[in-house]
This record gives sequence, structure tokens and C-alpha cells, in this order.
Amino acid sequence: MSSSSFLAEIGVYLSQDDKDLSVRDSEVPIRATALRGFATLVDELGGSGPELLSACGLDERTVAGQDTFVSVGIVERLLEGAASRLAVPDFGLRMAAQQDLDFMGPVAVAIENSRTIGEALECARRYLFVHSPALSLEPIADPLDNPEMIGLRYRLGSSPQSIDYGIAIVHRIFLLINGAVPYGLRTVQLPHPPLAPEAAYRDFFAAPVTFGSTSAVLRVPRQLLAAPVSGGNDLLRDMAIDYLETHFGHKGLPVSDLVAEIVADQLGFATPDLSKVSRLLKLHPRTLQRILSAEGTSFNHIVDEIRQDQTLKLITTTQLSFSQIATRVGMHEQSSFTRAVRRWFKTSPSQLRRRPDEG
Repeated sequence: MSSSSFLAEIGVYLSQDDKDLSVRDSEVPIRATALRGFATLVDELGGSGPELLSACGLDERTVAGQDTFVSVGIVERLLEGAASRLAVPDFGLRMAAQQDLDFMGPVAVAIENSRTIGEALECARRYLFVHSPALSLEPIADPLDNPEMIGLRYRLGSSPQSIDYGIAIVHRIFLLINGAVPYGLRTVQLPHPPLAPEAAYRDFFAAPVTFGSTSAVLRVPRQLLAAPVSGGNDLLRDMAIDYLETHFGHKGLPVSDLVAEIVADQLGFATPDLSKVSRLLKLHPRTLQRILSAEGTSFNHIVDEIRQDQTLKLITTTQLSFSQIATRVGMHEQSSFTRAVRRWFKTSPSQLRRRPDEG
């Protein structure tokens, strides 16, 4: 299966607007760890996981990295494409069933070590943006107006397989923090038609599932919020919260780090563009510029630093031609690339390659 044929096949899941955009910038960012286990599951089902990842410009090392971002669109394309290619309509549920919940890093630690399930939900509501700015889990009034029930509404992306995957992960988290026993799930509401036989959904959630709702919701007893978390550890929770507040609290959100990750991901596929990155982060370009300025940097400075770092690595650790390297760092004119290398390293590309230790 070629990359082009796989991308063409999964293109049917994109809106027309998304089809006009690069695969890598059509959606908001999410940490690549959301795809941990994808390749293994595809292999077990008779496909080639590494090949499907490669078709979207990824590999298993990229997926393993906590600090690597991809677009939500790529995750959706891979889940939908794998389900279609392998003829496995419950692929999203299977992906959730084998996923290691540690893929959420310190957010998972904070959730798993909360004192009560309500506190765990609050951790998720407050910190899931660390995994993706588009991800949210929030309590809402019961969609069926039962005062003894509440809804836990999950949001991320719009493809059916990714919705199944996400809400199934939430279900597994609540099972985990409730001691791996049923937590009172009454019903599950999904916004799309059933992708697999309804029995597959009932077996996974151990509860009735309805389809065609306005959003993805788990309906649970209101009293669940007061239930203690099984096996929670106050010290681990406090350490995780301290880390999240220090690195991602509202006073110190490292937007520049996230911008750098997005720019690094785009180089070689698209010219880094402030408006595109702003759209990925759901910010107005001027707002993003002000945030970066407050953090002591600028969009152009971040792009320049990323290009410098990648150029040094490619020149000193590969035998790619300088024109190939220029293209990979988003500089399509050889003269511009040569001038940039001289500005960064006070030498020419060829001299830098001959003397890497001095670079």
C-alpha cells in the first residue's frame, strides 16, 4: 500500500476545507502519545502499523515522545483509515482497550492519585489542555433531566472513530480510579450512528449506548463525584499538580514551547506561517504575538531557532545534500540557506560539515 493511496482513501473523512489544507496543519495540535499502541494494534489485525504511520509522516519513535505534537486531524485520519483498511469498525474501541493510560503523562498521574472521583474530574477539566488545547472533559446537567444523574461530556475532534477512542479512554480512566470495578455508568450517548454492531458497544461499556446525540456523554450518578479514588497517593498527586502548575499554570503557560513544536513539525512540509499556527492554537495572530512577546520571544525568532537547530543536526549527522537540507528546513532558495548558515555559525555549509565538532 502506497502513502498516496492510503491518504487518498482516508481523505473521504475530511471536510472540503480540510482537504484544501496540508495534512499537518488542518487541525489543532495533540501530543503524539495519543497514538501509542496504534502500530502494534494494526499489526495484530493483519496490517502494517509502521506503514500507516509513515503515510502520515510519522514513525513509532515520534509517537513515543511526550514532547512531540501532531495535528488532531492526523490522529483522526489514522484511526478512520485503519478501521476502513482493516475492515475493523470498532477500531477506536480496540485502540482504547489496549492503550496505556500513561500516554497522558503527569495529567494521568494527577487524575489517578486524586482523593475523590470529583477531584479527578476537576484535574481532567483543568489540565487536559496540556495534552491538547482542543481536548475537554466537563460535568454537565443530565441530558435526560434526571436530577440524580450528571453527564460527563467529552470533546476532541469530530471523526466517529476518534470520538469512540476518546470516550472509551475516559471510561477506562473512571474504571481505573474506581478500583477496576463498575462505577455506575448508566448510559453512553454518542453523536454518530453505530460504527460496529451495537453489541460491541454494550460489551465494551457494560451499559446501554444511544446514537445520534448532540455530543459524546457518559451518564453517571451524581453521588459518584464523592466516591474515593482507589489507591490514590497524596504525595504523587501533589507532585503532579505542582509540575503542571509550574509548567502549564495560567501564569506561566509556555506557549512559545508549543509554537516551537508546531513549527518544527511543519518545516519541510509547509512554510511556517503565523496565521496557520494561530489558527491551530485558536488564537488571533495579534494575540499570539502579544503572548510570545510577553514570554520574551517572537514568532520569527522561534522559526529562526528551529531552523538553526535542525540545520546543524542535518549537516553534521547526515549526508543529505545542502539543497535537500534547505528544503527540509523550509528554505527553498540555496542562496538564502547559505546566508543563514553563515549568520548562524560564522562559516559555510561545507566547512560546517567538515568540522562538525566546531559547529
